[in-house]
Amino acid sequence: MAEPTPRSTRGIALLLAAMSALGPFSIDTYLPSFHDIGEKLQATPLQVQQTLSAYLLSFALMTLWHGAIADRFGRRKVLLVALALFALASLGCMLASRIEILWFWRAMQGVTAGAGIVISRAIVRDLYDGAAAQRLMSQITMMFALAPAIAPVIGGWLQTLFGWRSVFAFLVLATSALWLACWKLLPETLAPAKRQSLRPAYLGSTYWKVLTSPAFLTACAALSLNFGGFFLYILSAPVFLMQHLGVPETGFLWLFGPGMGGLVCGSWLSGRLAGKVSLPRTIALGYAAMGAAASINLLLNLALPPGLPWSVLPIFIYTLGMALAMPCLTLFALDPFPDQRGLAASCQTFLQSGFNGLVAALLAPALWGSTLTLSLGMAGLMLAGAGFAQLHQRLRLIPG
Repeated sequence: MAEPTPRSTRGIALLLAAMSALGPFSIDTYLPSFHDIGEKLQATPLQVQQTLSAYLLSFALMTLWHGAIADRFGRRKVLLVALALFALASLGCMLASRIEILWFWRAMQGVTAGAGIVISRAIVRDLYDGAAAQRLMSQITMMFALAPAIAPVIGGWLQTLFGWRSVFAFLVLATSALWLACWKLLPETLAPAKRQSLRPAYLGSTYWKVLTSPAFLTACAALSLNFGGFFLYILSAPVFLMQHLGVPETGFLWLFGPGMGGLVCGSWLSGRLAGKVSLPRTIALGYAAMGAAASINLLLNLALPPGLPWSVLPIFIYTLGMALAMPCLTLFALDPFPDQRGLAASCQTFLQSGFNGLVAALLAPALWGSTLTLSLGMAGLMLAGAGFAQLHQRLRLIPG
């Protein structure tokens, strides 16, 4: 298939960003409704938190397969089926009458939501190489960042005006609109001649090749740990904002505004540096920003009581650095597998989503008791990510 003209790049980026954002959007939108869900479904805070864990864990497991299926049947068809099923699962969430039923439908949302993230990454590599791929990946990240910024604001107002079920009704409508946009505008980017087999022997050997590649695993570990330093705050948002900082249900923009603002700025900067600054140098600049943010966050928490705006300012700097490094690390993870980009993207998203699920189930509840412990969590995850990024660079320099 011919590459799109430069005029169409922004439109493709917007569509791919919308598909990538569906998974995070369905997390952030219902965070302000946690208390209401617990009251209406007579569930404990931990049981409500497990609706998020069910989503993240099923999301992680299924992302391992989205790419392989898209490598076999094409990108467009798989995306359309996944979006339709996600809308159905959102409807099930809206109609849930018990917390156990909500667990089930949230898990079904997770099964389908990952297709957009996985396949959009594969589409970028179908279309572009090198600096052009970095620029498009940066554009997608920049546009994608806007959705999670407004998601909790939308969710907060829906919760205030209509209650928690309206959040899932909104997801049904938004997903239906995205399905129509993909049906009309999304081209197929994987030619039939390049499609791969779903034979168990082939899949087994290919998954083994990808999941035992040290360069792939270290790049994915760096991506997952970097994001974990920020995702910890997303998962803890109801406690961090409403209990520690005294923010109302409609005030989630205090966290998501700086966070997504940093993502937008970092992604824009990564695109500007593409082709001018090497990928390893761009990654190093990203870690310099993340390290500065984590250090400032710790110092502020040691010196001052929790409060606005100082408790959220380091998050802007952190996400700026994270977004600066993210497109480069993503390309490093996918580049060794040019014939199995969808499957490699699946494995990457699986590893990151699986780690997100562990953060949701274990780290966030353990650390959200104070803003100081949250800042320690951010610093620890960032340092671990920097270690894996450094190891990845060493592996890339080894011949063969």
